[in-house]
Amino acid sequence: MRPLSKSKLLAFRQCPKKLWLELHGPKPPVADAQTQARFDDGHEVGEIAQRLYDPKGKGIVFEPGEQGYDEVIIQTDEEIESFKPMFEAGFGAGGARAYVDAMLPVRRGGKKVWRMVEVKSTSEVKDTHRDDIAIQAYIARASGVELHSTSVAHIDSNWKYPGGGDYQGFLTEVDLTDEAQGRGEEVKLWITQAQSVANKRKEPKVDMGRQCTKPYLCAFIDHCQQDIPVAKFPIDWIPDKKSARLNDHIETNGTTDLRHVPDDCLSARQLRVKKHTLSGDVYFDATAAAEALAHHKFPALFLDFETIGLTIPIWKGTTPFQQIPFQFSLHRLSHTGKLTHQEFLDISGKDPSRKIAEALIEACGERGPIFVYSSFEGARIRNLAERFPKLARSLLGIEERLVDLLPVARDHYYHPDQQGSWSIKNVLPTVAPDLDYEELDSVQNGGLAVLAFREAIDPKTNAARKEEIKRQLLDYCKLDTYAMVRLWQFFSGRNNIKT
Repeated sequence: MRPLSKSKLLAFRQCPKKLWLELHGPKPPVADAQTQARFDDGHEVGEIAQRLYDPKGKGIVFEPGEQGYDEVIIQTDEEIESFKPMFEAGFGAGGARAYVDAMLPVRRGGKKVWRMVEVKSTSEVKDTHRDDIAIQAYIARASGVELHSTSVAHIDSNWKYPGGGDYQGFLTEVDLTDEAQGRGEEVKLWITQAQSVANKRKEPKVDMGRQCTKPYLCAFIDHCQQDIPVAKFPIDWIPDKKSARLNDHIETNGTTDLRHVPDDCLSARQLRVKKHTLSGDVYFDATAAAEALAHHKFPALFLDFETIGLTIPIWKGTTPFQQIPFQFSLHRLSHTGKLTHQEFLDISGKDPSRKIAEALIEACGERGPIFVYSSFEGARIRNLAERFPKLARSLLGIEERLVDLLPVARDHYYHPDQQGSWSIKNVLPTVAPDLDYEELDSVQNGGLAVLAFREAIDPKTNAARKEEIKRQLLDYCKLDTYAMVRLWQFFSGRNNIKT
């Protein structure tokens, strides 16, 4: 019987078939760059935790991936009597093994005991984390560890980075001792059941469902879908939140195609999507769309931000996950139809917030509606106003001028090719097919823009590469605002644009 790791047990908790495929199935695809960046963030959070829990650096850090998983369990058993802080310590018992983020020695009543802490790079404790710590606690105790307490440490999203590499307060702990240690029999059953699945010669049969994406997107979705007939009009194209009645219908009947969804389970917008997707006809209330925009005067401005939400803040006064704008593009359309463009991008590696706020105020001036696509830009401007009180009046004046094109699109337009989404990248090809994000060099979406920016501000990136990234980012953001110009032109019924 091979011992199952904690990750394998959590895979079993999500779906028994996922566990079996991880052990016996096809090799899952290599993580893409954005997924790898999240893994890297988690590793960096772990390194900060080690410094916080062992500030004098006297603890023992194991490297299971390099030293060998079995070897770390042996070494942990040998080192546990040293009563030093241990990180990635390994324990094995009852057909399972686990590697703990932090094992911290404490004395209680003159007795040497241990405090277990699992570190998560999230802003809250999730249900899967509760399973995680329960597994860790069970295996450690079953291997003979005197465990005094068990906690999950997660990121405090309200904590502000004081600068200077000081991350005290970055993590906050939630004590789960009673819950984790009270689930021992439950975990023992999971191990027994998971071992049974692991030893099966054939892949278990499990119908696809919510477990394919919850709590994590399964890497084997394509494998599981290969023998399932592909719906001509997938139910995933239904926009907005599904009603309880619709969810019940889907689960009860196994519905996968829009054609089999009862009309009375749908909202007005969902019904419109179903009707025009099935008929192939475009819905466009041109009169209502034009009326919604008619009262906005010239000059008309079109604004888009690119932002980064760092898990670990690097700029003083910022918080974890805070969306920091580092770039904007602004197209300006005069009453004569002349179109001009301004832009800002800071890849110096310093906090770009104040500079972008000042540049935005200068670029936007004091007149004209500022068209955006979603409420995202407004939230970022309000945040900048909070951070820089002396600029607040001007920034909030800009925020008051924002006009969201997204509701206009949602209420008055739908093309079957949108497949239920009003993302600008889904709407644009149906309105302006001559514009194509895929023709851009490398940076073709917001996620790639974040990765490019992170590379650009990395001290290891050379000057030539920084210039290449700068061009790519500017091209991408410029297309975003020009796309809005074209959407505005289409919805307003105006064609007098001179570039």
